[in-house]
Amino acid sequence: MVSSKDVAKHAGVSQTTVSRVLNTPERVKKPTLQKVMDAIEELNYIPDGNARSLVQRKTRTIALISGPLHNPFFSESTTAIINYANAQGFRTNVHFINDDNSEEVYHSVFENKVDGIILSSIYLDDPIFNKLEKSGIPFISFNRKHQSEKNYVEIDNRQAGYLAAMHLLDKGHENIVWIGGPLTVSTFKGRMEGFIQAMQDQQIAIPKERVIVTDTKKEELYETFLALQKSAERPTAICAATDAIAIRLMDFYISAGIRIPEDLSIIGIDNVELSRHASLDLTTVGMEDERGLGFLAVEKLFEMIFQKNKSCIQIKKSVRLFERNTTMKK
Repeated sequence: MVSSKDVAKHAGVSQTTVSRVLNTPERVKKPTLQKVMDAIEELNYIPDGNARSLVQRKTRTIALISGPLHNPFFSESTTAIINYANAQGFRTNVHFINDDNSEEVYHSVFENKVDGIILSSIYLDDPIFNKLEKSGIPFISFNRKHQSEKNYVEIDNRQAGYLAAMHLLDKGHENIVWIGGPLTVSTFKGRMEGFIQAMQDQQIAIPKERVIVTDTKKEELYETFLALQKSAERPTAICAATDAIAIRLMDFYISAGIRIPEDLSIIGIDNVELSRHASLDLTTVGMEDERGLGFLAVEKLFEMIFQKNKSCIQIKKSVRLFERNTTMKK
């Protein structure tokens, strides 16, 4: 059976250093930490987590409550969060939440003790926020925030919606349709407000049928696509609230024989990795920091867990346009 002594010898460090990596990784330099973690993986060493937890009064586990995996933003952020937690010697309990299972997910998270909670599923007026505060467990939200504006990491959503709309307007489009999700979510609300502000600044009328708030599931978006196809005046451009929505709509339109961008321009928001794929090459708006919101948020969560940061965290990252090949001049 592999021991911590074997790990130390394999990594070329002392047994004390291995102990520090397992118990207080924040006190170990990153190169040394990585060297020991690599040795643990190569030797398939399984530390006695229960014993460490008793000494530290920590579970060395965090909970991630994520949005649905059909959105590539959440699959990317989940990977980044798990990888970061692993490097700190922590496990991650991952929960994917939807309207049908939210109560069950939160019950499970509070029932099973964790050292921190990171979530991208909170609503503006979500009652779960009060329970999170009262739990005493360090927590942070990313991509979405509660109306209290406490402990969040997000992009500037109003700026994102504004830039996306202005890009289409600069291309000569006026018949632009906005398609986004429920306004109970700060992300969709902020981005829609930015879109509307850009249209108003350019004195472009916005008929109510050009601002579509819908469910982001495939079936609902397909119904939205069909309705737009039947409309008397079809849009020349679509401003999608997320890259996931934009990519789904592109699939519907291209399958119907409509060319992107020759017949219809589409822009998204988020700049997920998939949007950069050569077969999509989606024009989008997003932050320049490629580490992503999930990484930035979990980094702050661990500062809270290790008590390096007890202040209220409010991070809003600026964004820019990534012009690719799904938009063109009208």
